[in-house]
Amino acid sequence: MQILEFVLQVILGITSLLLTLLILLHKGRGGGLSDMFGGGMTSALGSSGLAERNLNRFTVVLALVWFVAIVSLGLITKFQGL
Repeated sequence: MQILEFVLQVILGITSLLLTLLILLHKGRGGGLSDMFGGGMTSALGSSGLAERNLNRFTVVLALVWFVAIVSLGLITKFQGL
């Protein structure tokens, strides 16, 4: 059980970092924090529609993996004392 917990913690750490990077790669929609960092100036030079859709899909899949790792770690922690 300790090996599974360790593997889930590693997966959680890696997916957390990747999710942060992927979210920062998304094109800004304007009027928010992305404009403060220059997102408003480069919005016309953003990625193509296909690249943005693939980035969205990869982000959603990675978020689901992150969520499953969180729930699994919580269940392992809860039932470890039993």
